[in-house]
Amino acid sequence: MEKWFNVGKIVNTHGIRGEVRVISRTDFAEERYEIGNKLYIFLPDEKEPTEVSVKSHRVHKNFDLLTFEGMNNVNDVEKFKGALLKVPEHQLGDLDEGEYYFHEIIGCVVYDENDNELGAIKEILTPGANDVWVVKTKDGKELLIPYIEDIVQEINVKEKQVKIHVMEGLL
Repeated sequence: MEKWFNVGKIVNTHGIRGEVRVISRTDFAEERYEIGNKLYIFLPDEKEPTEVSVKSHRVHKNFDLLTFEGMNNVNDVEKFKGALLKVPEHQLGDLDEGEYYFHEIIGCVVYDENDNELGAIKEILTPGANDVWVVKTKDGKELLIPYIEDIVQEINVKEKQVKIHVMEGLL
């Protein structure tokens, strides 16, 4: 059975020429939305995904705008509003050492340098210069941990564990 990974959500159409507005959930938008790449649209009421080929990609405001081969007007893509864009596991490329996919990091348990459990990573934010990990603590609070060398000391995705250095003011 194929394992699928979410790379974005189609939130609306854009203009009349078949462009869709996507909130991206991929680590590598430029590569993922490259012209000719195959993506799969998962509609809530459909059993099988719709395979599409990227015709164009551009960024507008905080959205990725995509068009697909053979879908040249708004009527062709209107039905995709609210659908998820996914790729199969075999389309995930190999990463360099020290690089990780979001799905490898989300769910990892974070420990400080004294092996005290701080919580689990539930989300990754990409606001700018570096990613920020949202860690949910046992008491339901959220910690924001910047993914920078001074803080993140060790990542073990097989064991789903991360060790961090707690700098002053972090917690």
